Amino acid sequence: MTDRVKDKTAIVTGAGSIGPGWGNGKASAVVYAREGAQVIAVDRDLSAAQQTVDLITAEGGRCVAMEADVTSEEDVAQMVEQCIRDFGRIDILHNNVGIPIVGGTGEISAEVWDQQFAVNVKSMFLTCRTCLPQMVEQGAAAIVNISSIASIRAIGYPCISYASTKGAVNQLTQQIAMEYAAQGIRANCILPGLMHTPQIEHYVTSGYGGDKEEMIRKRHDLVPMKRMGTAWDVAYAALFLASDEAQYITGTELVVDGGITCK
Repeated sequence: MTDRVKDKTAIVTGAGSIGPGWGNGKASAVVYAREGAQVIAVDRDLSAAQQTVDLITAEGGRCVAMEADVTSEEDVAQMVEQCIRDFGRIDILHNNVGIPIVGGTGEISAEVWDQQFAVNVKSMFLTCRTCLPQMVEQGAAAIVNISSIASIRAIGYPCISYASTKGAVNQLTQQIAMEYAAQGIRANCILPGLMHTPQIEHYVTSGYGGDKEEMIRKRHDLVPMKRMGTAWDVAYAALFLASDEAQYITGTELVVDGGITCK
């Protein structure tokens, strides 16, 4: 540990994991704690958030679990109020909540479209909007929003609603970055490529009924490095953007994809 975010308070939404292994939010929460931050692990599934807390406290870090549906304005307000009450400040807001749904223009229903925008975009708008007054009062803070390479180019299969939401996340982040730059607030996006996480395995096996091992092999082959990324690749990119090492970086889109967008 090099204390890159020592004494900072980090809210990580989507800090649980949908299954065994390491999701992006879980790994990011652990990395922030290892680097000296006190972490609020937020998830709609409190037991999943508590698993992250248990990992962090076992390593001597400080972390508390918080249950919240970040598409709910009331839940987000309570989350921020409790964070300020318990820790007195918000130095890092890490927005990890998001769901991928595959489907083209003629396949996605209006209900699915609305659900994707509520989970993937509205949630980030609500958390940012609610945290920003405290961040402005402090005069410094960092927002890290998890987007996707699907936000900037076609990725080989139809995902119109998912790609549209992630494009919106990029612009949401950039608009906040410009609006609050003079007040010491930085906002940046991470654009993961093909990642190997419990969420991907969950959607392959239960969502789309595919052969998990075959899908994993195909995804590895699509990447120039011949392997998918891991949650730790996203977590360490987030740590950099949240740390003072990135104090002159705002409004950017950091691609973490093993080179796939260069193809």
